[in-house]
Amino acid sequence: MNIRENREKIEEVTLSSFASLSKNSRGRERKEEPCPIRTIFQRDRDRIIHSKSFRRLKHKTQVFIRPEGDHYRTRLTHTLEVTQIARTISRALLLNEDLTEAIALGHDLGHTPFGHAGEETLNNICSFGFLHNEQSLRVVDYLERDGGLNLSFEVRDGILNHSGEGKPKTLEAAIVHLSDRIAYINHDIDDALRGKVLKEEDLPKRTLDILGKSHSVRINTMIQDVVNNSIGKNHVSMTEKIDKATNELRNFLFEKVYIDSIAKKEEKKAQNILEQLYQFFYNNVDDLPKEFKKKLEKENKERIICDYIAGMTDIYAMNSFNEIFIPDSWKV
Repeated sequence: MNIRENREKIEEVTLSSFASLSKNSRGRERKEEPCPIRTIFQRDRDRIIHSKSFRRLKHKTQVFIRPEGDHYRTRLTHTLEVTQIARTISRALLLNEDLTEAIALGHDLGHTPFGHAGEETLNNICSFGFLHNEQSLRVVDYLERDGGLNLSFEVRDGILNHSGEGKPKTLEAAIVHLSDRIAYINHDIDDALRGKVLKEEDLPKRTLDILGKSHSVRINTMIQDVVNNSIGKNHVSMTEKIDKATNELRNFLFEKVYIDSIAKKEEKKAQNILEQLYQFFYNNVDDLPKEFKKKLEKENKERIICDYIAGMTDIYAMNSFNEIFIPDSWKV
């Protein structure tokens, strides 16, 4: 018995009957020899962490575009916070922590530059629409490594269904769906307070009385509620009371931060950058990088341009805009 097989045996003995066992994975689209050391989900996690799209998350907006300060969240730090919350819940429920971690690390790989403002822009421009969860699946299935990472069915399902109306096929994926919400609601409040978009007294008192007055207490309340409400059951969810309070806090953020706040005033400029880049490459496909031009032989031009723009970091998008549209200085 090799190390992987021993690990699979340990899972079988120690995990919940509702857990997704590595040995029972539905496998990969393209067959591969199993790793002698890592389970299929551990291997998926490693492929995601070593991908270029994962590294680019450090320069992609979470909510606030180009804030001055070192402590605001980026798409990468958001991903890490989601991952840690999800692992905590998964471990407490005796579910497959490796599968949970892989899904969480990959869930936002398809996010655009400039956060949801970029996603909305591409969704409006592209005739086929654009959703970041679908793009995240496209990244791991097709764009990374010029042919995809060939991840397992369970990780791919979790990435696709971490948001939107789709129903995850595993409890581990359901955990990531919940953990994403727990993470962004709490860290976006933290960033909004740091940026003076909100003041402590602005936060809804009745909701805080239920969830907690501080960042860490609220996260702890939500995590413990999920665990206590889900342990020994074939579902993962919050109690009605905590779920209602969490949604009230989320709605408050939409009203005071996400929709119309001083922190969002730069979004129109960011959206204009992406619109102009899209139109430029639509009319000048020869200026696309060679790895994207090569894909034009098999795929729709719009699709490839969206892939290219969605993969940009904020910095790369701004630099590309300047290079294309802003005249260079010169002197005699």
